[in-house]
Amino acid sequence: MKRSRTTLAALTVILMAAVPLSAANDVPRTSDGKPDLSGNYDVSTLTPWERPEEFGSRRALTPEEAHAVFGRGAKSEKEQWDPSEADRDAPPVGGNVGGYNAFWLDRGTGPIRVGDEYRTSILVDPPNGRLPPLTERGAARREGLYSFWGKNSGEVWWEDGEVGPYDSPETMSIADRCIYHYEATVPAVPRAYNNVKTIVQTPTHVMLLTEWMHTVRVVRMNSEHLPAAVRSRAGDAIGWWEGDTLVVESTNFLEEEWVTFSVGGNVSATADQKVTERFSLVDEGTLLYQFTVESSDFETPYGGEYTWPRTDNQLYEYACHEGNYALGNILRGARLLESEASGWAE
Repeated sequence: MKRSRTTLAALTVILMAAVPLSAANDVPRTSDGKPDLSGNYDVSTLTPWERPEEFGSRRALTPEEAHAVFGRGAKSEKEQWDPSEADRDAPPVGGNVGGYNAFWLDRGTGPIRVGDEYRTSILVDPPNGRLPPLTERGAARREGLYSFWGKNSGEVWWEDGEVGPYDSPETMSIADRCIYHYEATVPAVPRAYNNVKTIVQTPTHVMLLTEWMHTVRVVRMNSEHLPAAVRSRAGDAIGWWEGDTLVVESTNFLEEEWVTFSVGGNVSATADQKVTERFSLVDEGTLLYQFTVESSDFETPYGGEYTWPRTDNQLYEYACHEGNYALGNILRGARLLESEASGWAE
């Protein structure tokens, strides 16, 4: 890592500065005096993961700017709820036939607000709000991997690879197969839908349940990490309290060569990755979530923060049945295209 421990500590101080100090006495507490984080939170938001380049290093917008920028996004979302025209034309050959319409999505209705700031991105470090450059290792890991968002040109664009993304169910991504979703889990990034998180807190453990793919993370409080040989996709999580802030540190990630939903061109976690998360109640209805990621895929650590509003909504089961039905048809479509390209279908 090129960044020093001092820089990481400075990042933590910057992130913590957004939490009102007066909030400490205004939050619900457990019987042992800790802030009570238990409950459901809806993290859906129109604020992007990375900052649009047009905003440069501007971390926040004025209320007027936020209304203009994110109001357009909310209006667009609403318009996509309108029924499709019955007499519309067929999609172009090889074009995108589309997936879910906006009825099935839940990206939120407005931007993140941290304190008095309407944020331009979830990432706040580096200062440009974008992921750091990849290391040589990080770039090499991504070469030759197929993105979850595959091309749909009507051509066999994967034919030059030794292993194609549609050769078998096992060569398709774990996101295609509804097995796991890195970005929704650790660090927790809002997605297109299923954005509810549940926290269950006890003195010895904290459970973090992610609605998207129904991933459960169990944090062992005041513990040591498991041996390095014990690994999982979500890593091994231990936690402790620093004042009124719950700190969760995750290591022991399982390194795999899977592309998921390509947040910043991401693949699976690296074996040496460490994610530090901080959970602080701003008030009874708002949790501030902050994170720092250290990974050999990137030249420097990166970090971000956003608010989690409490919600009375319950989690939906993430059954992902559409993946079960679609998988066979995806493979059939790939065989058909390969057959047409080779002349077998003539």
